[in-house]
Amino acid sequence: MPATSSSPGDGIRESLEEEARRLLAAANANALPLGLLGGMGIRLLLDGRLDPHFRREIGDLDFITTRRAGAAVETLLAAHGWQPARRFNAVNGARRLLFEEPTGARRVDVFVGSFQMCHQLPLLERLHGRAEILPAADLALTKLQIVALNPKDRGDLYALLLACELVAGDSSHDAIDDVAHGADQVIDVRRIAALTGADWGLHHTVELNLARLHDGLAETDLAAAQRELLRERIAALLGTLEQAPKSRAWRLRARVGERRRWFEEPEEVAR
Repeated sequence: MPATSSSPGDGIRESLEEEARRLLAAANANALPLGLLGGMGIRLLLDGRLDPHFRREIGDLDFITTRRAGAAVETLLAAHGWQPARRFNAVNGARRLLFEEPTGARRVDVFVGSFQMCHQLPLLERLHGRAEILPAADLALTKLQIVALNPKDRGDLYALLLACELVAGDSSHDAIDDVAHGADQVIDVRRIAALTGADWGLHHTVELNLARLHDGLAETDLAAAQRELLRERIAALLGTLEQAPKSRAWRLRARVGERRRWFEEPEEVAR
């Protein structure tokens, strides 16, 4: 991934794509673990393979870092022009940090210690102590775990599934690097299956969203061949999840089903 050179005190880039690269480069220069996710993570991961149908306006950057690095990340972002939401960060800094550019038009949101929205995902284990874009499987999961999937999230998922081949590789940390096409071009379905097979609630939300993606294909402006490819990949992913081994806790929770809420209501943060 090309990086835009910068130094503390440089102005925030007009292009949010350049700004994301700048912050990742700065974090790497300071040996800070920082993972880029969200819509910008998907855009930069896919780069020229992002289908124009799904290119959208992005106004925020989303990252994840460790609790140990949280204070250093806050210092780094402030040094690079992003204003901390001091009251929010003082109360919530152990799990989340917010920053705005001086004009207030755009925002940086940093998950600290864990990714917790509708479901909790172990994303930090994918960073390997570096600053980088998260792998495609994990980016897909951050969208598939959303209970109230909106059009932009659905579009992000279509973009990933259209551009990235599904592979049933080893879900260990480094095995994806052995895939011939590289981690930026494939979705490791075993990674997704391992997490959903241990958590019925996550599995159920992902299952519901895959069905929504399938049903929503008719509403897209994609060519017939693209829609068919997406149908095949959605069906293949769903089949892998259904056939994957399930934990004892998964089976016990499945007996309860939707009679008890299986997800958390994500915190809404006012701008």
